[in-house]
Amino acid sequence: MIYVEIFIAFFIPGIVGYGGGPASIPLIQTEVVDRYGWLTVSEFGELLAIANALPGPIATKMAGHIGYEVGGVFGSFVALFATVAPSLIAMLFLVGLLYKFKNSPRVKKMTSLIRPTIAILLGVLAIQFFTTSWVSAGMVQTIIIALVSLLLLEKLKVHPALVIIGALLYGAAFLG
Repeated sequence: MIYVEIFIAFFIPGIVGYGGGPASIPLIQTEVVDRYGWLTVSEFGELLAIANALPGPIATKMAGHIGYEVGGVFGSFVALFATVAPSLIAMLFLVGLLYKFKNSPRVKKMTSLIRPTIAILLGVLAIQFFTTSWVSAGMVQTIIIALVSLLLLEKLKVHPALVIIGALLYGAAFLG
């Protein structure tokens, strides 16, 4: 039964997570944290940070790890397959159709309407992580990490993976 739950937990975000990994992250969080309780918000945030620092698609990295933690090697395989199955189905059946109508005003309008929804979902996720950090690490530490990260990303144009690694090291050194 656990493998069916793992499949559902990653297949549903794959279907409705239009826009790739970043769009499906809040949906994966809903499944693995809220619905099944396999991870806490804090654990999910840590996994997300590590997955962001590694190369490759984020949703598959998270699926592989969570699937392994919940159901072992076969659980990892099930989670990975469930994550890529919707895209595989779409590629097999819909890519030709979308390519044919890519310049259609309706398709362009649909895409423009979906983007704000994804932005809101990512904003909600960021607020949840910020409040979790505020409670667990404290106000001063959270503000330091946020301001230094903002400075490194926006002013110095440091790669986000390096900022994430730096934040992890800071957390390990001063908050661990």
